Amino acid sequence: MLCSGGVKTYRREEYYASSECSGSEFFRNLGEVTDTDVFMYCPCTSPFVKPETISQCIRAYAERGENDCVSTVSQIKEFLWLDGKPLNYDPSNAPNSQDLPDMMALNFGVTVIGRQDLINNRNIIGKNPRFVVTSDIEAIDIDTPLDFYIAEQIYRKTVIEKLELLE
Repeated sequence: MLCSGGVKTYRREEYYASSECSGSEFFRNLGEVTDTDVFMYCPCTSPFVKPETISQCIRAYAERGENDCVSTVSQIKEFLWLDGKPLNYDPSNAPNSQDLPDMMALNFGVTVIGRQDLINNRNIIGKNPRFVVTSDIEAIDIDTPLDFYIAEQIYRKTVIEKLELLE
């Protein structure tokens, strides 16, 4: 379906909109049903991504060199554990939190990738990504009712009340 401004929309088949569908199946299908060479994924669940960040990602993709995609990330400075074991520090010699290694978390605000890479990798992230770090507010991804509540409060403060929040 063609909308105003030349934007095309596509309604997903029921399976690809369900929780039964894996992320890999979803991304592969997205590439298969989209007629384009370069794919930009900007889900509406990331409502605070700035136009400047989107432009930065497009420019970075155009200049990507050996990178096969560009994606937004958030820096994490937390004491992380997995399966009862620390991931990023030695508990017997714990650093100050600011001295933890820079860990990156995909926040899915913006990703730019070639369509064929999207299909082949079955993932919105390529094999050799380039990352663009976003602010904490831009990184908000609405997945839960709590996320929605937080986003709603930020919207009220920044758009309705026109307050500038520190990022």
